[in-house]
Amino acid sequence: MPFFAAEPPKVKIQDSDDAAIYFSSGTTGFPKAILHSHTSLVFSCEVEQAHHGQKRDDVFLCIPPLYHTGAKMHWFGSLLVGGSAVLLRGINPKWVIETAAGEKATIVWLLVPWAQDILDAIESGAINLADYDLSAWRLMHIGAQPVPPSLVRRWKKHFPHHDYDTNYGLSESSGPGAVHLGVENLHKVGAIGKAGFSWKSKIVDENGREVKQGEVGELILNGVSVMKCYYKDPEATAATIKDSWLYTGDMAMEDEDGFIFLVDRKKDVIITGGENIYPVQIEDFLRGHEKIKDAAVIGLADPRLGEIAAAIIEIKPGAQCDEDELRQFCEQLPRYKRPHKIIFAPVPRNATGKIEKPKLRDQYSGGSIVKKQVEN
Repeated sequence: MPFFAAEPPKVKIQDSDDAAIYFSSGTTGFPKAILHSHTSLVFSCEVEQAHHGQKRDDVFLCIPPLYHTGAKMHWFGSLLVGGSAVLLRGINPKWVIETAAGEKATIVWLLVPWAQDILDAIESGAINLADYDLSAWRLMHIGAQPVPPSLVRRWKKHFPHHDYDTNYGLSESSGPGAVHLGVENLHKVGAIGKAGFSWKSKIVDENGREVKQGEVGELILNGVSVMKCYYKDPEATAATIKDSWLYTGDMAMEDEDGFIFLVDRKKDVIITGGENIYPVQIEDFLRGHEKIKDAAVIGLADPRLGEIAAAIIEIKPGAQCDEDELRQFCEQLPRYKRPHKIIFAPVPRNATGKIEKPKLRDQYSGGSIVKKQVEN
């Protein structure tokens, strides 16, 4: 017995009609409901296919969560051309490698923690790449958060024939692709790229005026896939969409070649003694230490400086590291950027791979600091 009507429903659907609600990651507060139109979702398909050239014979390995726009919107490029997709129910490194080999995956999209876990498993011997035929895999790309250049260098060491790409976007922009690095720009690893296919971008000051090249400002975007609104929240919508431009809340700068570099979330900037500190820059530096698996930097209240930078450090399994070693390592940073406090603890990330900084600020705003030698 069929579970659908014999006749199509007598409902006219316009491209501008409401199509889907996605939820923000909630890294700066409670997740918001984001409303998109059919036009927006179709455009996201076109953007992804334009960036990565999916063809019908490509196989996309799609790793959930599917309630988020990250992996799903990258898969949309395959949907547009009728390419295959394989859904993986978990993120165990061995499952990813086994599935990529067994299904002859050509494209795999990863979050930073997943890529780190795969590399750690390879380098620890838990995964032997010689046991798998991964010759079909042509593209590895990462999004949803800033990508440490050290991670890409490690990846290319083990997978030298992979094209690498990163994309930037938000659920408010119907997912990734609003800014796009491009596989041909490996020399610019660390940047998120330039405005993506049919997108426009600007970096502006607090008054909405474009800043000079090399200066830090807020990244704003304009394109077909900008959300219709935050569902039933006109106040939040008006604060985010101004004159058709989407204000991302991300601080960024543009280099002399026009490539955009993320600096940090606007709400995460630490002001210490009058100096602005952008935690992402320090986190990227810390992850370059061979014993550090992950790092998060938050601002904690200080009666003298206003705020100080505290680094939450997650050590790689089996490694030993103490505060003195890390402080010596941080001497390569300008003095005002060096973390005042070092906390050895796991770095919490949500299902989309983003650091849960509100949780860390709540946890450590009055918590004790662990300074002893730690072994994981």
